[in-house]
Amino acid sequence: MSRPAHRRPEYHKINKDLFVLTYGALVAQLCKDYEKDEDVNKYLDKMGYGIGTRLVEDFLARSCVRRCHSYSEITDVIAQVAFKMYLGITPSVTCNNSSRTEFSLILDKNPLVEFVEELPAGRSSLCYCNLLCGIIRGALEMIHLAADVTFLQDRLKGDRVTEIGITFLRKLDEKKYRRKK
Repeated sequence: MSRPAHRRPEYHKINKDLFVLTYGALVAQLCKDYEKDEDVNKYLDKMGYGIGTRLVEDFLARSCVRRCHSYSEITDVIAQVAFKMYLGITPSVTCNNSSRTEFSLILDKNPLVEFVEELPAGRSSLCYCNLLCGIIRGALEMIHLAADVTFLQDRLKGDRVTEIGITFLRKLDEKKYRRKK
């Protein structure tokens, strides 16, 4: 039996608190599995990258955003549409250089750290939410944009705000990704 053509697929949302607590348990387990913070950070980034490469299709299908023509537009879509859609927040965007290739997403509130008071003892270089950097980097790569995405400031490390830096490196070669006819 086929679905009626007029029905949209249903998207099931999970409870935000369950997601945040599950993420916290994941990070705690990674801290037990890896001695070095750099290894945990790398693993979170790698996981996020995998999520981002798949999440971009869902985002493009559900958001109906139009093609962007500048890095500034792309960063605004990430902040105003993607973060709102998936995390329920809207970070502010600042441009950090005159060539308009470096941007910052400033998060006044980070839902992933809602139940985290501080980083575990001896884990001062842990980027607790490094998954977000990987997600952004993976999604951008899937639309043929190479970017360096890192945490510049983190409230868990005593900074005033949480800031994610996005530096667009170059446009990836589209010919490499086109299907052969």
